[in-house]
Amino acid sequence: QVQLVESGGSLVQAGDSLKLSCAFSGRTFPKYNMGWFRQAPGKEREFVAGITAVGGTSHYADSVQGRFTISRDNAKNTVWLQMDSLKPDDTALYYCAANSYITTAPITTSNGYDYWGQGTHVAVAS
Repeated sequence: QVQLVESGGSLVQAGDSLKLSCAFSGRTFPKYNMGWFRQAPGKEREFVAGITAVGGTSHYADSVQGRFTISRDNAKNTVWLQMDSLKPDDTALYYCAANSYITTAPITTSNGYDYWGQGTHVAVAS
């Protein structure tokens, strides 16, 4: 069974940077596509970034394009989300997710992921 554990969330000021980590265990990490989603209070969960197992192709939501970077290290069973130029609108609970489908592009919908972490909270003060 896949287990995902996020870390790195914090309270920061607008314009600051933050790096989230997601530790993967239980299966063969290089075979899994990984994604980051977030859910703000009163809003639906939304896609933030994804990276494929094969080729490491990444994709970003328009709202974070150019500010966030997703990366993975298959030797460390870890995926990261580097968040720069943070805005108050980035405040949310951030989730790591995984699936093992064969795909050439990251899946951007939450129902496309089979495994989820518990989330790590990011708060950006203005």
